[in-house]
Amino acid sequence: MNPLFNPVLFASVARSYLFDTDRVWRASREELERYRNKAFKRVVKHAFNVPLYYKKYRAVGIKLSDIDGIKDIGKLPVVSKDDFRNASLNDLLPVGSDKNGFSMVSTSGSTGKPVTLFTEPYTMFKTLIGFIRVIKEYGISWRKTRMSIIADLSAESAEEAYFTGTAIPSLKPIFSLDNMQTFHVGDDPEKILKEMERFNPEFIGGYPGTLKVLAILKNRGKGENVNPRWIGSSGAILDDYTRKYIEDAFDARVFDVYGATECSPIAFECRNGNYHIQSDLVNLEFVDKYNNPVSPGKPANIIVTRLFGKGTPVVRYSGISDLVVPSSRVCDCGMVTPLIEKIEGRKIDAIVLPNGKIIPPSSFTGIPYKVMRRFNTKKIEQFQIIQHDYGKIEILVVVDRREKKPRVDVLFDALKEAYEKVLG
Repeated sequence: MNPLFNPVLFASVARSYLFDTDRVWRASREELERYRNKAFKRVVKHAFNVPLYYKKYRAVGIKLSDIDGIKDIGKLPVVSKDDFRNASLNDLLPVGSDKNGFSMVSTSGSTGKPVTLFTEPYTMFKTLIGFIRVIKEYGISWRKTRMSIIADLSAESAEEAYFTGTAIPSLKPIFSLDNMQTFHVGDDPEKILKEMERFNPEFIGGYPGTLKVLAILKNRGKGENVNPRWIGSSGAILDDYTRKYIEDAFDARVFDVYGATECSPIAFECRNGNYHIQSDLVNLEFVDKYNNPVSPGKPANIIVTRLFGKGTPVVRYSGISDLVVPSSRVCDCGMVTPLIEKIEGRKIDAIVLPNGKIIPPSSFTGIPYKVMRRFNTKKIEQFQIIQHDYGKIEILVVVDRREKKPRVDVLFDALKEAYEKVLG
C-alpha cells in the first residue's frame, strides 16, 4: 500500500514540505533556534523509548526531565558505530513497534562492517525535503527540471529505499516525475551517458567518483550532447581536482552536498560556495578525539544528532569518520544557518608523517589539478595516493596519452615537487 494514502502521514509530509523547505531562508536565527530546541526534545523523548538509548541513559542516570533543549545535549552519552553494530534489531526500534512498518537501511561499510538502522516513510520524505531545499538554492525544480540521478540502488541501501523502494515510487501516483531518470552507481558509465543523451538532463547528481568517470568519457568524445546546467556531487568527499575536472569537462557548475546514511543531508554549498549546515535537520558538535569542543577554524571530529525521524534515532552519534573545519563566518546568500569552512575527508584517508603530524586529504588531493592548470593540460585522468609506512608514500597516476604536452616526466617532476612541499 502507498504510505501516502494514509491521511495522517500525507498531512504530516505536506505540512513539512510547505513549512520546512524554506525555513533556512525565511526564519530568523531566534526562530530557527526555537525550532531546533523543540525538535531536539522530541527526538530525545523518542530515544528514551528505544532500548539502545534507554539502556545508555539509565546507565548514567539521565532522565527525560533533565533535558530542556540543545543546551543540555552534553548530558547525554555519545553513541558509536559499535553501539549500533552490537545492538540487536529489537534494541534499535521503539518498544512495542511492528518491524513491518519500518525498512532496514545500511551504510556502505567502506571503513569496515556496515551500520544498520531502521527508517520509515516520514523520515524518508523529510530527508527528501532536505534535498529539495538543496536544489532549490540553484533554481532547480524537483517537479519540472530534467534530472539524471546516479545512486546506490543496492538492496537495503538508503538510496534504494528512497528511489526504488518507498519514497519516490509513492510520489509517482500523485506527480508523474517523468522529469527524473535514475541509474545505479554500478551501471556501465558509457551506457549511462547514452541514456543521458536521449534524456537531455539539465541536472546530473551522483557520486564524485562516478561523475569523474563520466567526465573522462566526455573528454574522450563520448556524450557530446550531455550538457547539464548543474551537477550535484554527494556520497563521498569532493576534492578540488575532481571538482574542476568535472566542471571543465561538462562546462557546468558543480556543487557539493554533504551527508551520511545515518543522519541524511548534513550540509550543502550555497551559490556563494559556502557549506551551510542544515541545522534544522541536524545538530553538529565539533570535537577533538577526547570529545572536547573545538574552536572554529580547526579540524574537528563531528558528533551528529538528527532532529527528526521515528525509526532508529540518531542522537550524539560519533560514527561519521570525517574531519571537518567549523566556521564562525556569516554568509550573505540569505540563509541563516551556520557554516562549515571545509570538509577535510575521512580520518582514515589522512597521511601521518614521521613526526606525528596529520595531513588531511583536502591538503593533497587538489595538487594534480593545480599542476595541470600550471601546464594548461588535462593529461592526468586519475590518481591514487598510497602510504606504505611513515616514510614511504607512493603516488599512482593515469595519464591520457592523447595529450602530447607536457611530457610525462616533466609532469611527474612537477607533481613530485608539489607533493614534497606539502608532505616534506
